[in-house]
Amino acid sequence: MGELGQASFEGEAYRPQEEIFFDDGREIELLHFIYSHPQLDQMRGNPQKVLDAIDEYGRTRKYLMNIGEYKSKTVINLIKNEKPRVMVELGGYVGYSAVAFGAALRDAGGKRYYSLEKNPEFAAVISMLVDLAGLGDIVKVVVGSSSSSLERLYGEGALKHIDLLFLDHYKPAYTADLKLCEELGLVSVGSVYAADNVVKPGNPPYLEYVRSTVDEKKKRLSNGENSSCKGNPNLVYESRLVEGWEPSGVPDAIEITKCVGVES
Repeated sequence: MGELGQASFEGEAYRPQEEIFFDDGREIELLHFIYSHPQLDQMRGNPQKVLDAIDEYGRTRKYLMNIGEYKSKTVINLIKNEKPRVMVELGGYVGYSAVAFGAALRDAGGKRYYSLEKNPEFAAVISMLVDLAGLGDIVKVVVGSSSSSLERLYGEGALKHIDLLFLDHYKPAYTADLKLCEELGLVSVGSVYAADNVVKPGNPPYLEYVRSTVDEKKKRLSNGENSSCKGNPNLVYESRLVEGWEPSGVPDAIEITKCVGVES
């Protein structure tokens, strides 16, 4: 693709992002908006209509920090092509991605979508919208910090391997959580990662890590960098940037990374 943001944003944008744009009551307000919507009955068991209602709120009421319909297409196409059995998202917010990607995972023959969300109130919103969309059989919402939830799911034997990892939570945690997945053996050759917001607001440490060679990662480790979380520097990655837009119309991108090998 060309320069970031070269193509024009098409469609109706969300309301502008305010100085305070989440955890101010709008998430519960969204639930009231949807459950009093005149098309509520049509939403039952219909993921796309649930997504349309979330977008309607974001366009007519208040901004929502969702991935939005434009960047969602990149991940949905990834699901169609890779056909993951198990997908994990770090950061679920109000469930836009869980509904969109959970439906795509089901259509692709996948078995389980884990939505890890730290905020219990947001997690409750996710659960209600997932159930409304008819995806309760495939989407499991897990409440807690991303790292503790990953360790707990692994320790319980519920999560043994991640085929597709979607990172959309606290940006400084992207690299540490990926390294944790590496250390636990949850990711391996064939695993794919989709990291949102690598342009807005940006995530240089994560991009540096997934774009580094094995030698570069080992060199940084030998120099004592990030010694608290070593990960598995022997994993070989191929990574690319896919342009897109925030639902507010601001240019952004998703970094798509695939584990293609292991070096000794």
